[in-house]
Amino acid sequence: MRRNTIRFWTIDMRSAGEAVCVGRTPGAREAKDQEMISLILRDVPFEQDVRELFMAFYPGERYTHEADENAMISFTAEHSAEDAARYALTLAVRGKAESCFSSPCTADRRQTKDELKRALYRQLSEATGKKLPWGTLTGIRPTKLALTELRKGKSEEQVRQKLKEQYYLSDERNSLCVRTASHELQAMRGLNLETGWSLYIGIPFCPTTCLYCSFTSYPIGRWKKQTEAYVEALCKELQQVAEWMRGRPLETIYMGGGTPTSLEAPQLWNILSVVRERFDLSALKELTVEAGRPDSITEEKFRTLRECGVTRISINPQTMKQETLDLIGRRHSVQQFVDSFHMARALGFDNINTDLIVGLPNESADDVRRTMEGIQALAPDDVTIHSLALKRAARLNTRREDYAGVTYGNASDMVSLTSAYCECMGLSPYYLYRQKNMAGNLENVGWCRPGCEGLYNILIMEELHTIVGCGAGTTTRVVYPHEERYERAENVKDPGLYIERLPELLERKRALLAPAVPEEISVAL
Repeated sequence: MRRNTIRFWTIDMRSAGEAVCVGRTPGAREAKDQEMISLILRDVPFEQDVRELFMAFYPGERYTHEADENAMISFTAEHSAEDAARYALTLAVRGKAESCFSSPCTADRRQTKDELKRALYRQLSEATGKKLPWGTLTGIRPTKLALTELRKGKSEEQVRQKLKEQYYLSDERNSLCVRTASHELQAMRGLNLETGWSLYIGIPFCPTTCLYCSFTSYPIGRWKKQTEAYVEALCKELQQVAEWMRGRPLETIYMGGGTPTSLEAPQLWNILSVVRERFDLSALKELTVEAGRPDSITEEKFRTLRECGVTRISINPQTMKQETLDLIGRRHSVQQFVDSFHMARALGFDNINTDLIVGLPNESADDVRRTMEGIQALAPDDVTIHSLALKRAARLNTRREDYAGVTYGNASDMVSLTSAYCECMGLSPYYLYRQKNMAGNLENVGWCRPGCEGLYNILIMEELHTIVGCGAGTTTRVVYPHEERYERAENVKDPGLYIERLPELLERKRALLAPAVPEEISVAL
């Protein structure tokens, strides 16, 4: 068990409607005055789950795993002295009497964890007066629970009842979760979950780094001289994977990043040509490329994608408010996004996704409404609504003093507004996931019109498919469906190190994908 002090910075997760200032972490005091929350788990193996539940109720506070008599809140979990089959739980909140309660400790680890979280949730809810939209669920894949039950033949009503009883989901989130899982189940029919697989191609470059971003991406301007070497290394990795995966049906391909269209059109052509020439695409159902940043888009690049058989693209405005785009470091204009969208339609793209972010700095509900009206006028096939997740590595956190004046509106109201617009546009939720430190403790949801589901999005979220990642910062995850487990191998994030260490990375991948293949058979590097 870790005994160090961990500090978390988050965006506001309260349900009240007032805006909050992010000159310091919303809901938290300055670090020098900030009090601790003390979490002591003695031989209780659920530290992460307990901490994340506390973080949802008390966003922006600091945590220690040592006893602190001055702590604002102290929580202790240990085996009961009177009954070895129970955990004794103690919660002390400053200004309130100490609460002593318990939860069962059984041989079933999942059941034990869920019982402990329910007991703790009830106490924290009483102490704060809050009910969390996702109840006790703190993981990123809540629909996985619903989908598992639906695949067993349970009705949607039975699944909703189970989620409510076991995890305390709100009625709204419960309905969204089960509805999304049901949509996923329909969309996956026809996929080969036994031997099929998906390919992810990682392009870790962007035109600029956004203010809220902590993903693995590098400003393309600083890497221009190395992009050719990166593309060459990536093509070698793709060729090798094609050999190792020969005979297995490749069903979806996703090129993401970063921003793939940061590369030049000939570089995109080289990568996608390897895909077309080396892989058996007879079972392919989807080839997606993120053209996310309108300032990276040209007609030549779009024509290249069309000629290479791309069936689905993503063009991401994030917001239709120009002042916000300027603030967060998106160097495109609203008009550039609109023009790029129309260009894509004119060139024949009939499955276009647009990503939006709710909870951006200095945005109100009226701003979000205007954004949704602009999106509605374009009639995209897929709209992904993200709730802002502000990670510690994002510049909004690492350079908080530079953004002392920005405010945040009520994320819950804004998400409800976007959902209503998506419904009016004839879209339905088809995949859903959550992240730590999300505005309003909410979720990200993909909405689409019938037949335009992003299958790769479903497969990666539900962990039902082997996905092989190629490129810097990617992860390969081999799923063993009958054993309900997976194994993974990761590529290094830095593009320079990726190029340098490619032989080593390929050997690690060969051991996972084709352990029976002798190393000397590998494609020469």
